[in-house]
Amino acid sequence: MSRIAIASIAALLTVGYAHAAEPITLRDMGSFHVGGRLVEISGKPVREVVFAPGGVPAKVDPNGTYQVEQMYVQYFLPANEKGAYPLLMWHGGGLTGVTYETTPDREGWLNYFLRMGWGVYNSDAVERGRAGWAQYPDIFKGEPVFLTTANPFERFRIGDGPNSYDPDPAKRKLLPGNQFPVEGYENFVKQNVPRWTTTDDATIAAYIAEIDRVGPSVLLFHSQAGTFGFKVAQARPDKVKALIAIEPAGIGDPAKADVLKNVPPLIIYGDYIERDSRWPKIRANGIAFADAIKAAGGSVDIIDLPQTGIKGNSHMVMMDKNNLEVAALIQKWLEGKGLTK
Repeated sequence: MSRIAIASIAALLTVGYAHAAEPITLRDMGSFHVGGRLVEISGKPVREVVFAPGGVPAKVDPNGTYQVEQMYVQYFLPANEKGAYPLLMWHGGGLTGVTYETTPDREGWLNYFLRMGWGVYNSDAVERGRAGWAQYPDIFKGEPVFLTTANPFERFRIGDGPNSYDPDPAKRKLLPGNQFPVEGYENFVKQNVPRWTTTDDATIAAYIAEIDRVGPSVLLFHSQAGTFGFKVAQARPDKVKALIAIEPAGIGDPAKADVLKNVPPLIIYGDYIERDSRWPKIRANGIAFADAIKAAGGSVDIIDLPQTGIKGNSHMVMMDKNNLEVAALIQKWLEGKGLTK
């Protein structure tokens, strides 16, 4: 990255910090559920259930029609809108829209981009948070995956590999220079929710429904949502105006890479990737997909943060202590693509 670009990011950071003390003024906010389908369940026995201690038992018949696979979306529209299109934020695996909200010690990206004038739509995807579960294995195939307290610490490039987590914070082995706010790690673990590995099609359908409802948008997505962001853009290339992929763990359909030739992506990777057992391959897959888009006539910007001088980022880039520095980089890219008013 050029010195001019870095200086511009520094200026944006100064603006962002100056605005942080000011109230956020909205012209509207709200929420909605979108997507989903109706499913019939039959052949189950009727049960008696006591809903509260000392209550009168009620008969519950589990047979019938269920609404399932919907998604929850919360939106915030600034009074002084400067983004040419709404910004849709999609979280990663085992997480919810909390990913983009307030971090343990500073503002999150939701507030930052609101302050920069973007209408923000933040979602809990299918089977996460306020979207709600469905019966399994009747509807969701397989069982949910739960993470131990140690898992994200060791897998999200916060700790220095396997066995780096310890219940005693003083004994945890951090990657050198890591920017994740480890003093807030316990709060981060409280955000973790169960996830399924069999609901991708339902999630993609719900995200497409969100785009159809909101209209032309910019997508900002993380980790597991890499697959969702790229595939939804391939399904709605006329409505997706740009893609911001934060360490995408999945890609779109390489055979349809040409569909994205007019949808500019920005792909961002954090630090310590070469020290990890999985991320070199995951990153190589992302770059190969980007190369396929380029070969089809598209344009892709890939940023390895350490190469720009932004070092120490974990997989949770938007929560790291330098999260606003990375957000300013994204803002600068969006401005360069003509996506601000």
